[in-house]
Amino acid sequence: MKYLVVSDIHGAAESAAAVPEIFAYHKADAILLLGDVLYHGPRNDLPADYNPKKVIDILNPLWHSIIAVRGNCDAEVDRMVLSFPITADYNLFRLGEHRVFMTHGHVYNPEEPPKLEEGDLFLSGHTHIPTVAERDGRWFLNPGSIALPKGNHPKSYGILDEDGFTVYALDHQEHMHVSFC
Repeated sequence: MKYLVVSDIHGAAESAAAVPEIFAYHKADAILLLGDVLYHGPRNDLPADYNPKKVIDILNPLWHSIIAVRGNCDAEVDRMVLSFPITADYNLFRLGEHRVFMTHGHVYNPEEPPKLEEGDLFLSGHTHIPTVAERDGRWFLNPGSIALPKGNHPKSYGILDEDGFTVYALDHQEHMHVSFC
């Protein structure tokens, strides 16, 4: 399986419009959406292309390919307009030999992760900073933000498969990579 990993769209229509194109470009099997989809939240600047209704129109046709978790800026009312579930704080699944714990990062985070075993992957967003870090045999991965990057990083997304995790800038240039082998 190959997953497109996207986080922190925050209602930015132009960034959301890149998701179907990136999905096709990488020939991914599914999209892991790590929360903060429609709203910018009180701590973030308003994206120049802020248009949550347009983001809904872009993402809803992809409902069958999206596995999403709730971010701190996602509201209960979002369930009424999104065609995919977005109320869980985390999701857990297997990817080859790895167990993947995906979450937004505001409840569980790299500083306070859930119980993880060696070889597990902890996939989160929230910080808007792409990360590939290994600690005690556990991988902490963050695709950064596709709309509102921080720390002088580009707008970015990730590709996750059994072999590794790669963060790309929106122009598909590799920004960082880690191999699990």
